[in-house]
Amino acid sequence: MKDKLKNVPLFADLPEKDLQDLADAVTLQQLGKGEMLFEEGDHGDIAYVIASGNIEILKVSKERQVLLNILTAGDVVGEIALLDESPRMAGARAGSSTSLIAIKKATFDDLLDNSSSFARAMFDIVVARMRSTEGLLRQSERMAQLGTLTAGVAHELNNPAAAVKRGAAQLASLIESYAQSQRDIAGFVLSSKQQDSLASLLAETAETAIAPPEIDPLDRSDLEYELQNWLEVRNIEDAWQLGPDLVNAGFNISKLNSLVQTYGNETAPAVAILASKSAGVNGLLAEIGQASGQISNIVGSLKTYSFLDQAPVQTINVFEGVDSSLLMLRGKLKQGVTVHREYADNVPMIQAYGSELNQVWTNIIDNAIDAMNGYGELAVRIYSSDTDVIVELEDNGPGIPEEIQHKIFDSFFTTKEPGKGTGLGLDITYNIIVHKHSGNITVLSEPGKTCFQISLPIESNLAGQ
Repeated sequence: MKDKLKNVPLFADLPEKDLQDLADAVTLQQLGKGEMLFEEGDHGDIAYVIASGNIEILKVSKERQVLLNILTAGDVVGEIALLDESPRMAGARAGSSTSLIAIKKATFDDLLDNSSSFARAMFDIVVARMRSTEGLLRQSERMAQLGTLTAGVAHELNNPAAAVKRGAAQLASLIESYAQSQRDIAGFVLSSKQQDSLASLLAETAETAIAPPEIDPLDRSDLEYELQNWLEVRNIEDAWQLGPDLVNAGFNISKLNSLVQTYGNETAPAVAILASKSAGVNGLLAEIGQASGQISNIVGSLKTYSFLDQAPVQTINVFEGVDSSLLMLRGKLKQGVTVHREYADNVPMIQAYGSELNQVWTNIIDNAIDAMNGYGELAVRIYSSDTDVIVELEDNGPGIPEEIQHKIFDSFFTTKEPGKGTGLGLDITYNIIVHKHSGNITVLSEPGKTCFQISLPIESNLAGQ
């Protein structure tokens, strides 16, 4: 065992006696390929040095495993849990047949106390490990968040896209019958007065069909039946299909009867059919327009959220960034979260890294939704002081226990169960606000109320940095 230890750089500078004492204290452990050395969240009382083979370091993030690193012969595994007496930050799995030197905590602590070379080497290892792990997890956190937002946006786009597709299909089948009803009208000889009246009727029908009158469902059903009966008496085919569109166009029995007075018994039914078809076409066109408008709004908000094709630093309206973040999370919010917006007037625009600020709003709002289990109230307040623009995001969830409130912005600290969070969301948030924008972020929390307050300076020189 002493010879094995001599070949490990970590122990190479130990005196012979310390090396022998260490050889007497450690044990050799074997793992087969795919076998777990320890799981994330396990209690750690042993550190390991890889003698041969390799170990894969895994962390669960958003219910998926992220491969953080692959350690090989001479590397140390599991030392962080011994240093800060915390649960394992990640899992470790053998990537091949692996041999490890197991060092118990008492032996590990003794080495730190008595060997400056070991302590220095451990410091270098821990610093490099933390930097590597945090960098990978930050990237993974961003990608996981991007995946969540993409799924939400896709869900939001699905309904208006389906409406456009459905409306286009219905319009394609209706347009020929609309053209036929126009040809039927052309077969009648209309006076100039009747032609003017028909033009006015169709214009009125089109306008009304775009915004149909609101009618009680039972009253609508009765009215559709009356109009259908009026058409059937006049031997109009498929009268049941024409009635609803005539109602949307603002028709009633009195208006149908007025057609007889204006156009005569023979022409009036054809005018009614044309009015119904016109109402159907214009209603579908309005539906397609509204749906495509929703798509355009969502895409526009997505562009605002990402600040696509813009410089890193922009002069931004904080309202727009918060609203676009709320839209990105609407799929989660609409399950049961009521949003109350309280936006002050005359809030100035500021210089900022727009896309990164939107990541801040998304992190905090997403955490609030999780804290409320998807049901509750979220208050969003935006106002300004003489020097700052201030954003407050307040939820009525269970709150953050007072004893851990001072830790919530620490790297890797999370109140969520293993696999539900990396503990980097609020750390990223803190760095974006405090370090990148010279702002401030505080939290006040008690049961039923948690409020994050973010202050961003109005005067800054980010573009000149």
